[in-house]
Amino acid sequence: MIKVENLTKRYGGVTAVDGISFHVGKGEIVGFLGPNGAGKSTTMRMLSCYLPPTSGRAEIAGFDVFRNSLKARERIGYMPENVPLYNDMRVFEYLKYRAALKGVRGRRMKERVGDVMDLCALRDVERKLVGNLSKGYRQRVGLADAMVHEPDLLILDEPTIGLDPNQIRQVRELIRNLGRHHTILLSTHILPEVEMTCSRVMIINRGRIEAADAPENLRARLRTAGDVRIEVRAPDLEKAKAALLEVPGVLSAASTEEDGWGVFALGIEAGTDPREAIWNLAVSRRWAVRELSRTRVTLEDVFAEVTHPDE
Repeated sequence: MIKVENLTKRYGGVTAVDGISFHVGKGEIVGFLGPNGAGKSTTMRMLSCYLPPTSGRAEIAGFDVFRNSLKARERIGYMPENVPLYNDMRVFEYLKYRAALKGVRGRRMKERVGDVMDLCALRDVERKLVGNLSKGYRQRVGLADAMVHEPDLLILDEPTIGLDPNQIRQVRELIRNLGRHHTILLSTHILPEVEMTCSRVMIINRGRIEAADAPENLRARLRTAGDVRIEVRAPDLEKAKAALLEVPGVLSAASTEEDGWGVFALGIEAGTDPREAIWNLAVSRRWAVRELSRTRVTLEDVFAEVTHPDE
């Protein structure tokens, strides 16, 4: 559905996007992640035909977005981070207007406007002025606008920005359902949403794609495999810490004391699970154990390692 080869965008002497290449298959929901200023929005604007590239190529459904821009746009639904809406139009009027601009006519227009209002839960506000809507409803109108012409590809830039937790959950379910019929390229800073929604993740940093894989594969490639937490009552907590560091697979140990209990956060090596060895150590040393648990790595950990590799 999306094919990008050596795509580059420069602003004066600044390179915002630096020769990136990637593919997105039909029916995929792909998370496009990166810190602020990494080149995410610039890439999305080029794919949406809003910005010309400095060099490189991009295709949407087989159409070059620069040489066959109109054909490519017919297959794209783009929702920018800050949704531009006409505040003096009512919701249903605005969606009819946008449908007409996108070539939806006659009875089909009425059907599509009704469908997207139902999908985005806009029926309760369809006769309200857009300018009187809350942030959450404005985001839903923007999403409905992106879908009204039944595009093959949805490009969503921060679709849940400014929404409350309930609204975020609703949008997440909507995106997951849309993935049954659309290819979706999704940019967001809410990483748990990506883990629950996306089949694949691309991380861009300083204009380059640094990682691209399924979330579970990215977590497996992380240098550490998370933390093991153990709370023990031992005669000498410093000696206990030293003993824990001798356990195979334990890379680091941070400790605090709470009411006479030693609380240890142990960094462990990827691909290992030393909890059994830690338990056996505690038994052999006659330590009382109040807790032994493992915290697994998250996409947030992957994001931090990829975008700040030296930290």
